[in-house]
Amino acid sequence: MDVSDAALLLAAGLAAGTVNAVAGGGSLITFPAMIAVGLPPVPANVSNSVAVFPGYVASVAGSRQDLPPRRMLATLVPTTIVGTIVGALLLLATPARAFELVVPFLVLGATAVLAFQDPLRRLVGHPRDLAPRRRTVTVQAMVAVGAVYGGYFGAALGVMLVAGLALVLDATLARVSALKNLLSALVGLTTLVVFSLFGPVNWAAVAVVAPATLVGGYAGARLVRRLPPVVLKVLIVVFGTSIGLYLLWRALG
Repeated sequence: MDVSDAALLLAAGLAAGTVNAVAGGGSLITFPAMIAVGLPPVPANVSNSVAVFPGYVASVAGSRQDLPPRRMLATLVPTTIVGTIVGALLLLATPARAFELVVPFLVLGATAVLAFQDPLRRLVGHPRDLAPRRRTVTVQAMVAVGAVYGGYFGAALGVMLVAGLALVLDATLARVSALKNLLSALVGLTTLVVFSLFGPVNWAAVAVVAPATLVGGYAGARLVRRLPPVVLKVLIVVFGTSIGLYLLWRALG
C-alpha cells in the first residue's frame, strides 16, 4: 500500500463514518475504496465490515442521550448477535451473486417504507395501537432480518434498520437513529469476531480506515441531534434511493 492508497482509504473512512451515523450506507464508500486499492471483492467486503466497526461505536457515543431504555436494549442484543452470525457464515459459505441481485431491491424497499411511513402506519396501525406482544414480536423480526443482512453484506444496513424500526416504534426519528447506531455497532462487533477468526481480513487496510470512521461516526451522530426530523428523513430517503440504484446498476452491470 502506497501513500496515495492510504490517503484514499483515510478519506473514505472519514466520509463513511459520518454517513453511517446520519443515514447508513457508508460501506458503499469504503468498500469501493478497498476495491480501488487492489483488494479482491470478498477480502474487501470482509475487511470493510471489520474496519467500519469503530465508527459505529463512535456513533453510539454521540447519540447515547437518545437511546431507549436498557430493558428494551437487552432483549434485542441476542437477536442481533445470532442474526449477524447467520449472515456472516452465509457470506463465507455461499456464492454472493444471488444475494447481490436481491440486495438493491431490499434497500429500495426499505427506503420506500421510510418515505411512505405515515400512509403505511395508517394501513398497518400505529405502534402505540398495537398489542404489546405483537409490537415486541414485530420489533424482534425487524432486528433479526436487519442483522442477517448486516452480517452478510452490511451496506445500507442503517437505512434498512431506520425504515423498519420507524414503522414499528412509537419514537422520534432521532431516537430510532440512536437505536440503529447501537444495533449497527453490535452487528459490527459480531462480524469483527467472526471474520477475524475465519475471514480473509486485510489488516493494513483496516488500520487505515478504522480510526477515520471513529472520527466521522462521532461527528455524524452529533449532527443528527441537530437536524429537524423532516430534513433527517429526506436525507436518509435520498441517500437510500441512491444506494439502491447504485447497487442495482452494479449487480446488473
